[in-house]
Amino acid sequence: MIIKIGIVTISDRASAGVYEDRGGPAIVEFLKEVLTCDWQPVKRLIPDERPVIESTLIDLCDREQCCLVVTTGGTGPARRDVTPEATEAVCERILDGFGEQMRAVSLKVVPTAILSRQIAGTRGKSLIVNLPGKPSAIRDCLLAVFPAIPYCIDLLEGPYLTTNENLVKAFRPKS
Repeated sequence: MIIKIGIVTISDRASAGVYEDRGGPAIVEFLKEVLTCDWQPVKRLIPDERPVIESTLIDLCDREQCCLVVTTGGTGPARRDVTPEATEAVCERILDGFGEQMRAVSLKVVPTAILSRQIAGTRGKSLIVNLPGKPSAIRDCLLAVFPAIPYCIDLLEGPYLTTNENLVKAFRPKS
């Protein structure tokens, strides 16, 4: 079985072709560096529309059976930033520690990280993680939380993810 990872860029302008999507490719590049298992990206580029975000997340988790869905964009305080609300609506459980850790790491770089509202949660056997839209922030946030992601997916009865331990050492408790 191939490991599928959903990558969702949420941006009105990028989805309309006004500018190039840089967030989605930044996530793919990070995952190519970090994951040592075979995996396949399932990419989506969508506008900041809550019903579209919700249906995209449901599709990636339920139909595509992605063990991990990573979003970028729509996590700020602007009126159209609704990614956390859409994520919360489709998740069975919210994992507060992901958002807390990502904001803590980002605050070391920029004081406006306090405005970020990214969250993470589970839907069935899938983990959904919201990231900011800026490529450098994407990398900082993923480096901060990725050590916990493979074990979280283990707990959700998903595939066994392996990592390049020179970049990210996946934490799994000793059995």
